[in-house]
Amino acid sequence: MTWAAVVALAAGTYLLRLAGIVLRGRMTVPAHVERLLDLGATALLVALAATAALSADGGFAGWARPAGVAVGLVAAWWRVPFVLVVVLAAATTAGLRLLGVP
Repeated sequence: MTWAAVVALAAGTYLLRLAGIVLRGRMTVPAHVERLLDLGATALLVALAATAALSADGGFAGWARPAGVAVGLVAAWWRVPFVLVVVLAAATTAGLRLLGVP
């Protein structure tokens, strides 16, 4: 990627963020549209997490990683401290891989 492209993308990102700050006070968005925007952000985050959990090198990541993510989700649901959530998820993935689960 050339420096011109990097600078153009950085400027575009900055201007989009600045437009959000400047236009927020000038525009009103209906409540149902604001709700959809909030749901859209949540859907994007879930899609990103699912992609990271389920795929590696353009294919399926195997069963160990999704199992670790599932254990982490259950631990987070039970409001386990975050460090323990990460340790449980990593230990589950490592343990399954140690047992030969891809």
